[in-house]
Amino acid sequence: MPKSFQTLAYVLPVLAVLAFLLSWKFFISPDPVETSPDYHARLSTTAANVFAPAESPEDALRIYAVNIVRRVPFRDPFVGYGIYLGQGTVLTAAHVIGRWPSYTRLRVIIAGQDLPGKVIKYMSPDDTDLALISVDAERLPISLRLRRNPFCKGPTPIGASVVVAYPEKSVRSQIISPLLVAPQFRSKFNTLITEPQGSGSGVFRADRKCLLGIMSRRVTKYASKNEGPFRVARPNGSVGYFVPVSALAKSQSSSPDQDEHPSPGLVLPKRTRSEQN
Repeated sequence: MPKSFQTLAYVLPVLAVLAFLLSWKFFISPDPVETSPDYHARLSTTAANVFAPAESPEDALRIYAVNIVRRVPFRDPFVGYGIYLGQGTVLTAAHVIGRWPSYTRLRVIIAGQDLPGKVIKYMSPDDTDLALISVDAERLPISLRLRRNPFCKGPTPIGASVVVAYPEKSVRSQIISPLLVAPQFRSKFNTLITEPQGSGSGVFRADRKCLLGIMSRRVTKYASKNEGPFRVARPNGSVGYFVPVSALAKSQSSSPDQDEHPSPGLVLPKRTRSEQN
C-alpha cells in the first residue's frame, strides 16, 4: 500500500473521533445551563416578575430585568444580566456578550421563557460597553409587550437615590461624585454609584422609575488622609460605574435634553475576572 494511503488510514479515524466529540459537545450532550437548578429558578423568577404583583415600588422594576446566557465553543456558559426596553429589545453591557459576538450563541431568559437572542448593536467593551439584543416579541406575554422602559432625561444630582434591578432582587444605592476616583478617570467614569453591581443590571432613578444606565465595571475609590506633613490619597474600596443610556442615544441621534457625558480617551481600569467573563 502506498505511504500516502497508510497515512490517510491513520488520519481518517482521528478525524472521525474529533467529529464525534464535537457533535456530542454541541448537538447531543445535555446543555449544562438547562440541566442546572439555577436555570429553572431563573425561569420561575422572571415569570413571577411579570405575572405576580410586586411587593414594593423597587421590586416593580424587576419586570424589566432579564438573564443573558452566553455560550461560546469549548467554554462554560456565562450568565449575565440585561434590561428589557420594549419592542423585543434588551440592553446590556457589551462585555456580557463577549468580544466575539459573531461566534457567541445568546439566550435571553425573560418572562419565564428561554428565547434566542440576536445582537443588533454592539459598542466596544473598552469604550462605551453597551449592546442591544433582539428577541421575538411575539413570544412575550402581552403585559410585557405593551410596556416601554423610559430613559431618564436631564442631569441626575449627586446623592440621588437609585435602584439597581436584577431578576431576583432590587438593590438601593446612591449617585456619588466622580471626585472619589483617580483624577485621570473622572471624565471617563462620571456616572457612579456607591458600590459595584452585576454587569448588565439596570440602574433606575428611584423617584422617577426611569432608566439611567447599565452597570459596567468597578472603579477604585480613593480617600484622602494626612500622613505627616502631607495629605495623600489611598485606595479605599471600589465604586460601581454604569454606562448612561444617553451614550446609546448619542450613537443613534444626538438629543439636547439628555445628559451630556464626555467622550472617552483614557486607559480603562482593568476588570476583575468575573467582570471579564
